[in-house]
Amino acid sequence: MLRAQFEKELEKLHNQFYSMGTEVLSQINRTVRAFVTHDRELARAVIEEDADVNKYEVKLEEKSLEIIALQQPVSHDLRTVITILKASSDIERMGDHAVSIAQATIRMKGEVRIESVEQEINKMGKKVKEFVEATLDLYLKGDVDSAYQVAAMDEEINNYFTKIQDLATEEIKNNPEAIVAGRDYFQVISYLERIGDYAKNVCEWVIYLETGEIVEL
Repeated sequence: MLRAQFEKELEKLHNQFYSMGTEVLSQINRTVRAFVTHDRELARAVIEEDADVNKYEVKLEEKSLEIIALQQPVSHDLRTVITILKASSDIERMGDHAVSIAQATIRMKGEVRIESVEQEINKMGKKVKEFVEATLDLYLKGDVDSAYQVAAMDEEINNYFTKIQDLATEEIKNNPEAIVAGRDYFQVISYLERIGDYAKNVCEWVIYLETGEIVEL
């Protein structure tokens, strides 16, 4: 394969990965909105569209392995393929957690809700969306210095997790009828926290792509 053709194949991988990322970003945005507005129809749409994300991952995996087997790339080219292969797995898991939040939205029909907790979950969801969006922009730019700054956003997500956990616990003490909803609140913030962890993983893969070093942020 000529170098120009090989570069086109890599460019296709880049574009497919970014398209997958933007699809999952949309999932995260919609699933949080569905949860806090109690929109079960929107939640069902998030669940149904997860199949598209899974297809993206399968295609990226197949193409990445094909390039490695047939072209035997080295140096930066090999790191590019490995980065996309690994990071797409992280992106797919983000989508899985978005689906889990959508399932919680459907499951909570008729339960006593706690408005103050849901307001904070909405804020946490927006911050997670910003984090994932920043991670995708980072991937496009390949800026190692920015990778450390973007990854630090995970700490904000963790702070939200602790804050909401404490708030929900206190509110349930005051209103025991909300204990069933509380269970789902704890699960949802756990899903959001995990999405943040996977976004941080992508930051680590960007550093690997640009430097060849495997780091833990």
